[in-house]
Amino acid sequence: MSALSIRRGASTSTDPREAARELFAAIAQPDAALTLFYCSDTYDLEVLGPSLAKLFGNDLIGCTTAGEISTLGYTKNTICGVSIASPDFRVASRRIDGLERFELASGGIAARQTISTIEAAGRAVEPTNSFGFLLIDGLSNREEAVVSSLAQTLAGIQLFGGSAGDGTKFGRTYVYHDGRFRSDAAIFSLVQTTLPFVVFKTQHFVSAYEKMVVTEANPSSRIVTEINGEPAGREYARVVGLDVDELTPMIFSTHPVVVQVGGAQYVRSIQKVNPDESLTFFCAIDEGVVLTVAKGVDLVENLRQTFDEVRMQVGTPSIVLGCDCILRHLEIEQKGLNGSVADIMAENNVLGFATYGEQFNAMHVNQTFTGVAIGEPRRV
Repeated sequence: MSALSIRRGASTSTDPREAARELFAAIAQPDAALTLFYCSDTYDLEVLGPSLAKLFGNDLIGCTTAGEISTLGYTKNTICGVSIASPDFRVASRRIDGLERFELASGGIAARQTISTIEAAGRAVEPTNSFGFLLIDGLSNREEAVVSSLAQTLAGIQLFGGSAGDGTKFGRTYVYHDGRFRSDAAIFSLVQTTLPFVVFKTQHFVSAYEKMVVTEANPSSRIVTEINGEPAGREYARVVGLDVDELTPMIFSTHPVVVQVGGAQYVRSIQKVNPDESLTFFCAIDEGVVLTVAKGVDLVENLRQTFDEVRMQVGTPSIVLGCDCILRHLEIEQKGLNGSVADIMAENNVLGFATYGEQFNAMHVNQTFTGVAIGEPRRV
């Protein structure tokens, strides 16, 4: 086997059994340390799950999506995947069940278990040789708690990830582990490698409008009822110069809000306006948080610059595992940017999916592109 073997592929077949067979033919390889897939929720998951398990066994993780990024470009209603085999690549994965009852200790246990598994092979897990990867039920509302608890135990090891989707239905989302699709669950994987890698995040928004203060909210349900003492939807609409009945997913995708945390800005995207004029967010928002409605800069140029910086650190990526927010995906489609963005993704060997939210280190974020870029083995 060569020092690094990566197999990527996708299937457009709508038949779940045939899609599983085509994916297996495209990506299966012996001694793979990581085998990963993303699929549309339009498949019959009760057929697709057992079909994948029959072919791949239990050495496969994945999730449902709001769109796929593969060798076919940006797609919908497909399945795509990647396998990575290398003597310089070790992966340990643990599933976290019962997110509805998640306790902070659970994340720490999962992180410690993966660290112990890898270190049992004889090499210490350190920030310079390891990174974390999280796939999580995108409707669990538990991303903040899970990623925070993982980050505490990882102690400086970088982490990225994405929240599973189901198109734009927001009905039920799934992760796949141990041969089954599962809701109310997350999969944490710890990767150790001597290959060059960089975990990164980018967003194309900057503060632009007046500041707003959340004056009433229910953080557990991610609902903001009041902003500046007014009904949240009405006040947000006023700030962006619209009436509340003009608020649509496209308005939310092009006018997200940002919060300042530790000197950096993070996007907090709005999912929908409710009949009572409250706003449901993709991230937890608490009372007293100061929000600023943001405006976008050039998404394509921002993405190109991001990958220029990635290449400066690892060279041309052998693979990028990416998590791209559904709202970015909607903006790309609305503005006709699919071709330009797909070209950049192809140039950098991206395999990923459109998410219901992204994770970056200890933060759950929105309207970002997060990922890890892995380079070629260093020449001796």
